[in-house]
Amino acid sequence: MAELYDRLSRLFAAGHARSDLDLIRTPWDEDDAEYRVSAVLAAITDRPSPGVLLIYRPHTMRSHAGHIAFPGGKVDPGESLEEAAVREAHEEMGIDPAVVRLVGRSDMLRTGTRFEMNPVVALVPGDVIVRPSPVEVADWFEAPLDHVFDPANHVMEPYTFSGRTYDVWTIRWDGHVIWGATAMILINLARRLNWVEATV
Repeated sequence: MAELYDRLSRLFAAGHARSDLDLIRTPWDEDDAEYRVSAVLAAITDRPSPGVLLIYRPHTMRSHAGHIAFPGGKVDPGESLEEAAVREAHEEMGIDPAVVRLVGRSDMLRTGTRFEMNPVVALVPGDVIVRPSPVEVADWFEAPLDHVFDPANHVMEPYTFSGRTYDVWTIRWDGHVIWGATAMILINLARRLNWVEATV
């Protein structure tokens, strides 16, 4: 795990030290309204070809029902963002907190559903045991970093909600359609890490 962790940490530190990157922002990022603070875990698998673990929210959920998401949720009183992200990944996916190696916090993103999403990047073993909670996870999959971090796969697509059509960031892989906040967090991470260029 040391080699990939060192590489991720190096790219993470270099990318998050930059102020010249064209990051995706939402209209709510500078809003003074109250947002529910949440933390999500961008769990990267330690493999020769690493991936990121993503889940489908059940259709019974009150918010983001049926969406592809990172494991995560509300930050409890007294918790750090890192603690909340690791706890939620344990509750939702059964990931043992002891095998999670934190890399760092990435860019906060606010949503129109009044969530403040704080991504925490971490490395987990390639053979990590996943036992999803059926109450909070309808399904899960691992998407390869080489694909989701490739700018060629970051596209704007029209989606219609409540009779109105919007262009939203989308990443498609193997029949999965990653869009909205999850796609925007991945795209911002890709721009921070410069993963594809650093791999060449």
